[in-house]
Amino acid sequence: MPADVPELVEFIQRHPRLVVLTGAGCSTESGIPDYRDADGQWKRPAPMSWQAFTAAEAARQRYWARSMVGWPRMAASRPGPAHRALAQLEVAGRVALLVTQNVDGLHGAAGSRRVIDLHGRLDTVRCLACEARLPRTAMQRMLQGGNAGWLRAHLPADIGTAPDGDACLDGLDFSGFRVPACPACGGGLLKPDVVFFGENVPRERVDAAMAALREADALLVAGSSLMVYSGYRFARAAAELGKPVAAVNLGCTRADAMLALKVAQPVGEVLSCIARLLAARG
Repeated sequence: MPADVPELVEFIQRHPRLVVLTGAGCSTESGIPDYRDADGQWKRPAPMSWQAFTAAEAARQRYWARSMVGWPRMAASRPGPAHRALAQLEVAGRVALLVTQNVDGLHGAAGSRRVIDLHGRLDTVRCLACEARLPRTAMQRMLQGGNAGWLRAHLPADIGTAPDGDACLDGLDFSGFRVPACPACGGGLLKPDVVFFGENVPRERVDAAMAALREADALLVAGSSLMVYSGYRFARAAAELGKPVAAVNLGCTRADAMLALKVAQPVGEVLSCIARLLAARG
């Protein structure tokens, strides 16, 4: 049994109305890389920003080319032990709300129902002009159909995997890559229905999560360094409300100084063990 697990089990039992905030560490065991190392620093260049995506066609060409190549691996990913354990804890009445910073939809696929996808979902694409939405699978067909020649000419044999459905295609010429326009309005920019860096999280999602936190007994952070403010704000709010905060995360978090308990072990292993122990206790 990982160290500190009994203490975390007691923490959860003392705080039955739990809000859980999850991050990339929950999905690494599903083959989706994370962004940061154990010290909270970027492992690779920062992801696409809202400003760059909306301002430059070259940025959109690069983004959609990398996404087209990386999407099949993302689409094939399946829930890992952390996702399954949290779904089991919800069924057992231990999780009042799950707020995830991930955009892969794996918590829902694992069976969690009370979920706020704080940063949106990659499996949906949104038109910035007419607000039409289409499945990412439809976007994939348009991308592949319009870029068969580019794929043959430019796709390297060895492709590295990057976070959030991205692929490492450094040094390629994206100028000939065709980015389709919105099929609904005929000209709008298509963007994954996720929150890019520099873009605001929709207010209604933040408000719903904060409302649940006010009613909760405690906050559990699972697999997140909290280096991004959109997630860190909930740890800070919990502390201001006098709610204890516990974390399961390898490496440092931005909220280390305010944690009542921290388990620095793999999140899937820890949460699976907790789900089993709590189920045995009834």
